Amino acid sequence: MLYWLLYQKLHTFFPPFRIFRYLTFRTAFAGLTALFMGLIVGPAIIRQLREFQIGQYIREEGPAAHQKKAGTPTMGGVLISVAIIVPTVLWADLSNGYVWIAVLALMAFAAIGFTDDYLKIVHHRNLGLTGRSKLLLQFLVSVLVAVTLVTLQATGKYSTRLMVPFAKNYHPDLALHGLLHVPHLWIVAFLPFIVFVALVIVGSSNAVNLTDGLDGLAIGCTIIATAALTVLTYVSGHAQFAEYLELQKMPQVAELTVFCGAMVGASIGFLWYNAHPAEIFMGDVGSLGLGGAIGTVAVIIKQELLLPFIGGVFVLEALSVMLQVGSYKLRKKRIFKMAPLHHHFELLGWSESKVIVRFWIAALVFALFALTTLKLR
Repeated sequence: MLYWLLYQKLHTFFPPFRIFRYLTFRTAFAGLTALFMGLIVGPAIIRQLREFQIGQYIREEGPAAHQKKAGTPTMGGVLISVAIIVPTVLWADLSNGYVWIAVLALMAFAAIGFTDDYLKIVHHRNLGLTGRSKLLLQFLVSVLVAVTLVTLQATGKYSTRLMVPFAKNYHPDLALHGLLHVPHLWIVAFLPFIVFVALVIVGSSNAVNLTDGLDGLAIGCTIIATAALTVLTYVSGHAQFAEYLELQKMPQVAELTVFCGAMVGASIGFLWYNAHPAEIFMGDVGSLGLGGAIGTVAVIIKQELLLPFIGGVFVLEALSVMLQVGSYKLRKKRIFKMAPLHHHFELLGWSESKVIVRFWIAALVFALFALTTLKLR
């Protein structure tokens, strides 16, 4: 909106407004706008949540030390979502379709999380949507994202080919192009791509959700992951950088950098109040929304296979749960003292602060490794 007003409409009357055409400048402004929105609006949100008695319910089987957190205001993800969407609308070029795909995906996943959080509050216990219902809704949104990208592929604005780290000349295509010439079978031709995209986005959303168990843990890792995504999105949309780094040239995805910058700013603003001891929790509305947005951006910029490194800690947390559940069902034995992984280290005697900071360090190492692969292809 401000991009349209200040640059497209007014820069001919006031030449200094030409600065708003620069993507890096608008990304920085989007991040700062999101940050200050979070810092300024945060206290009011916390007060309102306390007045409405919207508090977190702590599962009884978790570490005993967490019981004192019961009643802490939750659903702070509403603040995060608003602090991402508003700066994006203000500073991004709203004629860019990729921006709207990311914004709508964030809103849809946040809505699923909001429903889950609301039901927990109504039931006065840690029971919201059933796991099956939640997964079904997540897959539905992810399939819609995939189908939208398929329509863009038909216009030449997107590709179903994958970018494989460390294999610059290997780009497998997930579309069965031989079926495109058969009437009424186009959806079958793109079915492998649609399934793959759905798995990536749903996996990303749930991985962030599983990581959200300690004060500041998930949001700190999100800051690191979204910062890496901001760099990847910028270079993917920059013609010279994309050619130098041998990435797929996608000029239109560059505008997503503004969205990623807003995610970084909003996450930092929320961490101010979510740092240990937390004054507010993000809830599923925040974790599912952020995870869904991260997965969506990774799919759009063709870095799906790099996502496990960008969000390495999220992947480890999700794997720990799958291994724990699988081991118990098959062998009736647990691998970890408790899953997700952060609880295992707590039960080993690590303090909550130590677990959080060390996981942040691990997240930073994973993200830096992901960025180094840009040239190691």
